[in-house]
Amino acid sequence: MYFPKGFQSSALAAGIKPSGKTDLACVVSSVPCAWAFAGTRSTTAAACVTRNRELYTEGGAVRALVVNAGVANAATGQQGARDNLDMADALAGVLNTRTHEVLTASTGIIGHLLPMDSLLSGLEHLSDDLGTEVPPFATAIMTTDTRPKTASVTLSTGAVIVGTAKGSGMIHPDMATMFAFVFSDAQVDQGALRAAFLASVNRTFNAVTVDGDTSTNDMAIVLANGQAGEVPLPEFLAALEGVMRDLARQIAADGEGATKLLTVRVSGAASEAEALAAARTCCVSPLLKSAVHGNDPNWGRVIMAVGRSGAGVSIEAMTVSVQGVPVFAGKPLGYDASAVSAAMKADEVIFEVALGVGEAQGEAWGCDLSGEYVVINSEYTT
Repeated sequence: MYFPKGFQSSALAAGIKPSGKTDLACVVSSVPCAWAFAGTRSTTAAACVTRNRELYTEGGAVRALVVNAGVANAATGQQGARDNLDMADALAGVLNTRTHEVLTASTGIIGHLLPMDSLLSGLEHLSDDLGTEVPPFATAIMTTDTRPKTASVTLSTGAVIVGTAKGSGMIHPDMATMFAFVFSDAQVDQGALRAAFLASVNRTFNAVTVDGDTSTNDMAIVLANGQAGEVPLPEFLAALEGVMRDLARQIAADGEGATKLLTVRVSGAASEAEALAAARTCCVSPLLKSAVHGNDPNWGRVIMAVGRSGAGVSIEAMTVSVQGVPVFAGKPLGYDASAVSAAMKADEVIFEVALGVGEAQGEAWGCDLSGEYVVINSEYTT
C-alpha cells in the first residue's frame, strides 16, 4: 500500500521504545493540505492534542505530521508543552516548512517526559529516507497493537484515500480514543470537510470501545492535498467514512487480549444518537464481553446494557438476535442454545437489537474480554 500522490513518509527507531523498534515517524505533503481534526475530550488531554486543537481553531493549512510512540508526554506540565512544540519546530526545520504547518502526536506511557536528546537526534535524520510506502509508518505508531492497521479506497476520478490507525487498549468512545490518520490527494474544500468530519467520527471512531477507558492523547486527522484534482464531495465523504469505518473495526478486533470482534447493530431507535448509545453501551459491558468470550448466548446482558444506555425502548416491541438467531421478541423465544453457542465460536459475533420506538439505526464495535487483557495491563509499565 502506498500513500496518495504528493505524500511521503519516513520512520526510524529513535530509542524511545525500550524494545528498539521503530518509534518515530512523519508524513509530509509536497503542498499545504486542507484538514480536519477531532481530539479526545479528556480534561487531562496531552500537549499534542491541545496544540493541534489550537492550530485547528486558527484554520490554517498544514503540511506535515510527526508521531512518536512509547511516551505519551501527558501530565508533563509546561515542560511537556515545550517539548511538544520543539518536536514540531525540529521537523519544520528539517523539512524547510513552518512550525505551525506541522501537527504532532505522541502515544505511550502517561507521566513521562519525552527523551528529547534521542527524539531530536532522530528528527534530524527523519527526512533522510522519505518514501511512499504506508507500512513503515503504520508500524512505527503502534504501542500494544499486535498488527498495523491500514485501509484504502480509489475514487472514480483516480484520487486515493489511505488511512492508518493505532489502538488496542484504553479505547472508549469520546473522540477519539486512538490515533487515526487519513490522507488523500483529492481536492476538497476545507470548510465542507470539517463540517462533515465530526458526524463521520461519531459513526466510526466514536463507535469503538475496548475497555471503557478514554485516553489523554488520542485524535483523528484527515489531510487532503488536492494533487489528484477535484472529486464530487458526496463521493469523497462517503469513501472517507468507509475508510474510517474499516479502521474502527480493525481497532476493535485488535483490542488487548481480544479473540473476536463484537458487533452490535441497533435499529428502531428514536434517533441515531440513541441507537449509537445503545450499541456502544452493549459493546463496553464487561458482562456481555465476558459472555462473548465464553460463547454464552446470554441475551439478558443485552437487555441490561440497552436499558442503562439512556436510549428509548419499548420492551414489548424490542427484539434481539444473536448470530442471526432470534432470542427475544417482547418475550423470551425458544432457541437451541448449544447451536447459538457454537455459532459464537467465530471471528466476529453479531448482536442485532431493535428498540421498537423509531426508524434510526447505529452500529458499534468492541471485542471479547479475556484473561489476557488483565495480564497485558498489569504488566504495562514493568
